[in-house]
Amino acid sequence: MFSFFKKKPPAEPAPVAPEAIAPTPAAAAAVAEAPQPSRAGWLQRLHQGLRKTGSSIAQVFTGTQIDDALYEELEAALLMADTGVKATQYLLDDLKRRVKEAKATDPQAVRALLVDALAELLRPLEKQLMLSDAPPTVMMVVGVNGAGKTTSIGKLTRHLAEGDQKVLLAAADTFRAAAREQLSVWADRAHVEIVSHEGADPSAVTFDAINAGRARGCDVVIADTAGRLPTQVHLMEELKKIKRVTTKALETAPHEVLLVVDGNTGQNALSQVKAFDDALQLTGLIVTKLDGTAKGGVLAAIARERPVPVYFVGVGEKLEDLETFDAREFAQALIE
Repeated sequence: MFSFFKKKPPAEPAPVAPEAIAPTPAAAAAVAEAPQPSRAGWLQRLHQGLRKTGSSIAQVFTGTQIDDALYEELEAALLMADTGVKATQYLLDDLKRRVKEAKATDPQAVRALLVDALAELLRPLEKQLMLSDAPPTVMMVVGVNGAGKTTSIGKLTRHLAEGDQKVLLAAADTFRAAAREQLSVWADRAHVEIVSHEGADPSAVTFDAINAGRARGCDVVIADTAGRLPTQVHLMEELKKIKRVTTKALETAPHEVLLVVDGNTGQNALSQVKAFDDALQLTGLIVTKLDGTAKGGVLAAIARERPVPVYFVGVGEKLEDLETFDAREFAQALIE
């Protein structure tokens, strides 16, 4: 069973970058396991979600020859899967090298080598969410409207709460009443507390939530921010302000800046990653809605052009439809 999170080992006296900290055996043994369905069931849903893309790529390998025509068809299929020009060219070059080294003569063997190539390209995106041993861990969640941001927060909150983590939510999307109501529903379902001030400044709500989290002994504080288009400069400045304020409330915060991206948006997802990363220095991604219409190849483009770690991928609205990202599993689901 895959855990959604691990505890970071105690920090050394000298400051250490979070990504440089490796879990000790004792910390790994202390991982709180949230109840989860079997990984096999999750993989089945992921395969179903990426079925359209997988079928298009699989058709390339139905012939009997490995020739220029096969590589041309594969190039077109990868581009149609939103892999992007740079990642597609990288994969084709790497695949040709692997085919030559393996002396492969069967198109199905070439497909297996493509899985290997894609898995290797995606591997830098693998990273598990780490919770600080000096709580609370403060997470700031951002994304455009409609990406599934609040729902993803709700799912993550449930998993954390079921893993015996005390979570506090900050309803910092104060511009949309429905967002506060939606977050309140998730808070009730997960039996966690929420800080919500109608009409208040988003930064003030976040500041109050972090202070409340510290006072109440919370393990995690998650701030739900308003949906932002990266082209809306004044609104992106508001997100930067929220980030600055979290640091005033807790010097080490935010520990995580997570971007939720809709897997259906194709290359626009890459543009969002670049824009939000430039503005906020993202620590991780949650890729949602890989459930039937998404092409999925955009993760290859992200890995090639802006390798921000992918903590979770989602294939539906249910709690069990959010899972940790595994490069080989994703590559197999996309291609096989």
